[in-house]
Amino acid sequence: MLSEKQPLRQRRRSSFSILSIIAHVALSVALFISIYTFWPSRHSPEPDQLHQLEEAPSLERSTSFQLKHVFHHGTGKYNRVHKRLDVTPEFLERHENTLAELTESLYAENEPVDPNNADSVLRSEGWSRALGDKDPWTMDLTIRPSSKPARLRRLKERHTPHFLDSYLQYAMEVKGDPKKLDRIGLEWEPEQDVLLPDIQDKDSVVALALISSNAYVKLPLDDDEKKKSDWIDVGDPWDVDEENPDVNFGWLDDGLRGHVFVSNDSKTVVIGIKGTSGAGLPGGGSDETSGNDKTNDNLLFSCCCARVGYMWTTVCDCYEKTYTCNQDCLEKELLRQDRYYQAALDLYRNVTKIYDPETTDIWVTGHSLGGALASLLGRTYGLPVVAFEAPGEMLATKRLHLPQAPGIPKHMEHIWHFGNTADPIFMGVCNGASSSCSVGGYAMETACHTGKLCVYDVVTDHGWHVSLLNHRIHTVIDEIILKYNTTATCVDQPPCRDCFNWRFVSKDDLEPDEPKLPHPLKPKPKPTETSSSASTSTSSSLPSESDKPKKCLERTWYGWCKKWEGEE
Repeated sequence: MLSEKQPLRQRRRSSFSILSIIAHVALSVALFISIYTFWPSRHSPEPDQLHQLEEAPSLERSTSFQLKHVFHHGTGKYNRVHKRLDVTPEFLERHENTLAELTESLYAENEPVDPNNADSVLRSEGWSRALGDKDPWTMDLTIRPSSKPARLRRLKERHTPHFLDSYLQYAMEVKGDPKKLDRIGLEWEPEQDVLLPDIQDKDSVVALALISSNAYVKLPLDDDEKKKSDWIDVGDPWDVDEENPDVNFGWLDDGLRGHVFVSNDSKTVVIGIKGTSGAGLPGGGSDETSGNDKTNDNLLFSCCCARVGYMWTTVCDCYEKTYTCNQDCLEKELLRQDRYYQAALDLYRNVTKIYDPETTDIWVTGHSLGGALASLLGRTYGLPVVAFEAPGEMLATKRLHLPQAPGIPKHMEHIWHFGNTADPIFMGVCNGASSSCSVGGYAMETACHTGKLCVYDVVTDHGWHVSLLNHRIHTVIDEIILKYNTTATCVDQPPCRDCFNWRFVSKDDLEPDEPKLPHPLKPKPKPTETSSSASTSTSSSLPSESDKPKKCLERTWYGWCKKWEGEE
């Protein structure tokens, strides 16, 4: 009986082992299928993610810029003149020979420069020699945008016609009183993402410096130019002198110039504002704006209208007496319609008529005076600014009472000042009777900047000496920016104050003050006795016994006299 059951048990055991093997195989296959199915979905990018990865390098891609427009805004007696020159293929073809001659002159050897005279140095502004024989009218400049957008807060009504003009006028009238300005209730936009230039990329910084340098390039002045055939009126038209049709039109003598570079996709615009040209440039032609440049330099960067000494001719009548200046007068002079600040505002407004600021990123740059104006313009409209070797513009910013978003730290202003320690204008030491600036008639007395400072310490690193020659833009490009391996580190402006030894007075100082409160340690004055007669009634002004000082007999714990001698 036992022997018959043994084969059955063996058969059951063998069938059980076969089933277990099949179960293990099925489980392994299921596990393999699950791993094969779910592994790609968890470690491979989704289609949307893959598209984002493919698009990500485009944010890092450099953008090519070309010169598209030249704006000229008149100042002085031509302050109503505003014209635009479009750099089109037709323009380049029509002026091919003239542009070739101008380009050749840029690379020619400069005349001897007197480093002790500001005008001589400023006349030597040329094109960067490190770039070979590139044509400034047709060359492509590559500017890399920042890897990620930055946060920026701007006025909501900044592009509303006449809004900023009325605000600046009111701010001047109330002398920047924060209590009165707060009553206006300026509306500020929420923080927005704004694309910035990559200031840590050396090639981008060089390109921005070249745009600043490009603003110095002379304009073609052949017969067609004299007839204004290529210039378009974007402001009030200027009447031509019919009696002298061949005259070399004087409107180019006085004004501010801006060169506008546009990216290949027309989504980014860079405005380069022209800096100071030296006076008396041999062969400079009428496109050199040296006269008004010096006037605005002395107005923006001096303590009081370039009143350096009794032999100086001031640029405004705000000086009152020794180290005393009228603050109201200074503010009105800066805000005049024929000054460069107003010209810079109008220049920007006309650029925005072509390129919508709501869909276009607009950056501003400039060298020297152009850099300071770029900073003032950027602070007014909330634009990213990269300035080169600009004099201190903090004093002008305060005098203009420019709007500033509440609670915004300095690193969110996005204004960068590039300079070097061997430039006396940037460092604010080009002053004094024997300085190079004073010899040339420039009163450069400011040293404080707004925004961040990006300073190349060439004095410590390379043993340079302080010289006005180191202020020139082509020296900055060729000998400083390109020679350093990295761009300068940008830091906040340390605590700084310009013109500390001057006293600035206002018309409020001439008005009578409010009555003073009674002194707690002196007796209360008694009303004067009056004497009447049949004909007249007069007040006695003669001193009496009650007018004589009295002795305090008892005081409170905080010093107030409770009882005076002779009082009951």
